[in-house]
Amino acid sequence: MRFLPTRVHGVLDWILAPLLIALPWLLGFADGGAETWVPVLLGVTGLIVTFFTDHELGVVRRIPMIGHLWVDGLGGLLLAASPWLFGFSEQVCVPHVVLGVAEFGAALVTKTIPADGPHGGGH
Repeated sequence: MRFLPTRVHGVLDWILAPLLIALPWLLGFADGGAETWVPVLLGVTGLIVTFFTDHELGVVRRIPMIGHLWVDGLGGLLLAASPWLFGFSEQVCVPHVVLGVAEFGAALVTKTIPADGPHGGGH
């Protein structure tokens, strides 16, 4: 059941993507390996995708919301699995798992059409 408005999802994106980029330094696990670069790259990807997403807070509005949600869902799965995929689970895993599961969950429950209607994202 999709109940989260796209506007709320957009607000969360604009807040959490920069937080994801800063997280390794904020929580002290920035050692220069995958534990650092996976969240940084996913955060940068999140900012770019949000900038181009066809929702109320998108700037260019070219990526359909459903495409954005696919990126979020796959990114969330990658983030949650990354401690084991890249071998840093004994160093740090909780932030990656918690934020990855949250991102995946948000992708599942966010509406696919913005309240103000689609604007050019292929609809």
